[in-house]
Amino acid sequence: MEIYNFSAGPARLPKEVMAIAQEEFCNYQNSGSGIVELSHRGKFFAPVMERAQANIRELMNISDDYEVCFVQGGGNMQFAMIPMNLLNGGTADYIDTGVWSNKAAKEAKFFGTVNIAASSRETKYDHIPAQSEWNLTPNAAYMYITSNNTIAGSEYLPLPKAPEGVPLIADMSSDIMSRVVNVNDFGLIYAGIQKNLGPSGAAIVIIRKDLLERTPDNVPTILRYNTYTENDSMYNTPPSFTIYMLALVTDYLKKLGGIAEVEKMNIAKADKLYGFLDSTDFYSTPVAKQDRSRMNVVFRTPSDEMDAKFVKEATAQGLTDLKGHRLVGGCRASIYNAMPMEGVDALISFMKEFARVNG
Repeated sequence: MEIYNFSAGPARLPKEVMAIAQEEFCNYQNSGSGIVELSHRGKFFAPVMERAQANIRELMNISDDYEVCFVQGGGNMQFAMIPMNLLNGGTADYIDTGVWSNKAAKEAKFFGTVNIAASSRETKYDHIPAQSEWNLTPNAAYMYITSNNTIAGSEYLPLPKAPEGVPLIADMSSDIMSRVVNVNDFGLIYAGIQKNLGPSGAAIVIIRKDLLERTPDNVPTILRYNTYTENDSMYNTPPSFTIYMLALVTDYLKKLGGIAEVEKMNIAKADKLYGFLDSTDFYSTPVAKQDRSRMNVVFRTPSDEMDAKFVKEATAQGLTDLKGHRLVGGCRASIYNAMPMEGVDALISFMKEFARVNG
């Protein structure tokens, strides 16, 4: 039985990538050792690091005025690192569209003033506030968004732009490389690797070089962005296996034809699943139609008890990790880059039969 893993993260990876990792795990390039055993400063790992960075630059069309680095601590550490390095006691605008943007705003308050320029919290994050409603700060230190809200199931479509002269900061943890993005519209982009690009253990940080000069002198060395950019992300031992897997996944994305082709696939998958949801009264989704995430499709059956039954029976059919986040309940199908259309088709087929039997 084919297993389709709909987990929100760590998430499904391409089968082809997993097969390569399996083949190389115990003996990487005839070294006699696995990549997890080899020195991060040795001749085997250095090309992996270079390839991972080069692939990211190529796939996202990143210009030379940006640095690309890998930082441990995942997305949560970036909640603090960003204001530590860039806020300097000033005011930053945060658009509160979900649990993670809310947490990021709370961390930033330790280092300056946070203006919640817009929020959909009162309606349980069921939409992204229209930009015409945003109450932005003139000459803010930066403007912060979460491009895709993994728990709430919403996504900026299209992505906003910050006012002239204000760096736009984006947490792209759950939609990185799922669609074409103009990096030059941003001051800093970061993303936990564990959803679209590899296993857990690190975040990608893409930062415009001029912003590196903002870091105050009292920021600890390990929490300074220039520590990573000046040391090729190897000031301390990097998460070498995570970066190795990232290199393999980005090799795979290049083979598919790049991000533009991947985006077409993701649109097709999301359109098919939402199309089915809209065609039935048995299932419902709370997210405003114009803000629905292509990555995390949240939905419900008629009751909490039916949700639990749905998840249990789906799991028995090889459709795993469909339970919604513990904070909101319901169901959630995460259909990241590595989820094939066959997985979406299998889910829809099961949903149809489940509704027929239980409706």
